[in-house]
Order: sequence, then structure tokens, then C-alpha cells
Amino acid sequence: MTTYTAINLVKRPSSGPISSELFEVVQKDMPNVAPGEFLVKQNHMSLDPAMFGWMSPDTNSYIPPVALGDVMRSSGIGEVVESNHPDFNVGDRVMGMMGWQEYFLSNGQGLNKADAPLPDETILSIFALPGLTATQGYFNVGNPKKGETIIVTGAAGSVGSIVGQLAKADGLHVIGVVGNEEKANWIVNELGFDSAINYKSAGLESQLEKLAPNGIDLFFENTAGPIQSLIVERMNAHGRVMVCGLIADYSKEVPSPGPSWVSVLKRRLTVQGFTMPDHFHEVPALLAKLTPYVMAGKIKHRSHILEGLESAIDGLNLFFTGENKGKLIVKL
Repeated sequence: MTTYTAINLVKRPSSGPISSELFEVVQKDMPNVAPGEFLVKQNHMSLDPAMFGWMSPDTNSYIPPVALGDVMRSSGIGEVVESNHPDFNVGDRVMGMMGWQEYFLSNGQGLNKADAPLPDETILSIFALPGLTATQGYFNVGNPKKGETIIVTGAAGSVGSIVGQLAKADGLHVIGVVGNEEKANWIVNELGFDSAINYKSAGLESQLEKLAPNGIDLFFENTAGPIQSLIVERMNAHGRVMVCGLIADYSKEVPSPGPSWVSVLKRRLTVQGFTMPDHFHEVPALLAKLTPYVMAGKIKHRSHILEGLESAIDGLNLFFTGENKGKLIVKL
């Protein structure tokens, strides 16, 4: 093989769905592996809501946008197929930011070995960005206490589902917000959430009152949308809001209005946004925190697998429609 396929970002998205005109599928020459470098054949690639921010022109964000003409940014997992690096051998499985491409040349920076005897899909679904994000937000931002009530939006998603299971394992009362009844049944009957709310159903305020009669202490926010303000109105004094994502607003030119600052003031709420690039240096500690829950069988997952590199383009729209079931992964 003398070439491989990559997908470059060539245009910024505006409002609405992601279209193929934003990207260019290209053929690249296979690189020469210099001393201190190694070549990875990427086998599985992660799709994450953060990608919408990475494609935007906003330079006042937590990470610079992907430059037009560059390979689209993403994390993935693959196998070392050629190496001139002392710490990485042919056959090693590695994970990290490798982008929308079949092969990735690395000097080792930003890649970690994936030694756990688990399938690629499981590692990307639990031990990669979703699990790290859930662990950081739930423990280090939320500071949960046994007996408290937590509500998680996007509760059937890759991050929200892990947050809810961690909370259940810690003895919290867990309410999940989802977009359809299949997802509601899954988080309650399979993952062990105490209850679920379909945000598309009627009577959201009365549902919150019924399911959280003693109020809400923690709010793990992944979605935005009208239920956001209703949740804040139901929160207890000194509650904590962990703002992880706002997928409902990513396709809008103007974001929807958020909760009233009066509510934040009256309830003395702590509202904190967080993003994982601030915490990549803490990955070993986060994995050490998460792994015992996984090994004890307290964390389940499901993966939604798309076939082929180019499926990533249309696959991003599943975040808007809510049709994905579990962690979105592209199999190369």
C-alpha cells in the first residue's frame, strides 16, 4: 500500500445538519517512519459532541479549532505497524488523538498504550474520553454525597450513562433525561437508574416534582433545551451544576436562553463548566478512580458502530437526531 485515506475539514459549519461539503476525502502518501517515530493503523475512531466545537471558527474556546485543510480531529485506537521508537513496538495497541484517517504517524506524544484485555469498542466507550469526562465531572466538579439526588441529561449517551452508574454505585438517587422510551427503559432496566424522563413528553415540571420530591442536589448537564431551566428551578440550596455539553444548541446560530440568574442566586448554586483538555495531565488519576467501578461490574455500556471512515460525516448528525444508541464509533 502506497497511499491511505484521510478526511480534511475544508469549510466551517453554520446552523443545521452536518453535510459532506464541509469535508474533503483525500488520499495521502504513506509516510516514512523516522527515528523516534512509529506508524499506527487506526482500527476504531470515536465520534464525540465536542467535534462541533472543534469545527467552529470560535478561537475563544478551550481548544483551537481544526484549521481548514487539516485532518478532522478525533480520538481513536489502533495498532503499531512500524516502529523506530524505543517505547513503542510493532503490535502494541495505542489510543489517543489520531484524526479522521486510516494511518497516523507519531512520535509518542499524546498517545498511550491500551493494555487492558478488552475490545476496542469497550476501551473507547469507557476508558477513553467518555469515561474520563464522566469521572472528572462527577467526582471533581460535582463533589457528590451519598443520599443526594442527581439528574443527568443525555443520560443514555456515552458520558451520561457512565455518570448515572457511578452515582448509583455511590448510593445516590439518580434520574436520567433521555429522548425516547427505548432509552428510558435501557437506563432504568439495564443500567439501574431510579427513573427516567423523556424530555419530549408532556408535563415535565410535574414529572420532576414527582420524581424528585425532595429536590435535586446535582445536575449533570449534557444537552441544554427547555428542561434545563425546569431542573434548575427544582434544585436545592447549594446544589451543583456540572456543565459538560449543550448538544441542543450546537446547530443553532444563537443559543437558547439559559436558566435565570435569580434562581442561581436564590439557591446559592455552584455552576461550573469543564472540558477535558484542562485535565489531560490527570488521566492516570482519573483512570485509577474509574477502573475499580468497571472491574466490579458496575459500569455497563453499549456501542453504536458505523462502518467505514466516510460514515463519520453523516454519523455526526446522529447526535442531533438522538438516533444513536450508545457510544458512536467508526470502524475503519
